[in-house]
Amino acid sequence: MGKILFWAVVIIGVLFITRLLAHQAAKRHTQTDKPKPAKPESLGKAEEMVRCAHCGVYMPRSEAVKQNDNFWCSTEHAKAGIKQRH
Repeated sequence: MGKILFWAVVIIGVLFITRLLAHQAAKRHTQTDKPKPAKPESLGKAEEMVRCAHCGVYMPRSEAVKQNDNFWCSTEHAKAGIKQRH
């Protein structure tokens, strides 16, 4: 009976240590892979939004195509021209 109890304690101890080491490894892995939060000053300043003269989609001015004093979301819409709205 003593041998069975001894081996049960050894097996439970090995399982406990294995689980503890796996938990620490997983914790270490998630800490290294976690992206650092962006600082508010690194987000940049607000940018003026402009509207596409063809489809009406708003986009940042830096991403828009400017042609003939109008803003477009793409070169295809700039070629198509202003869409007539009813």
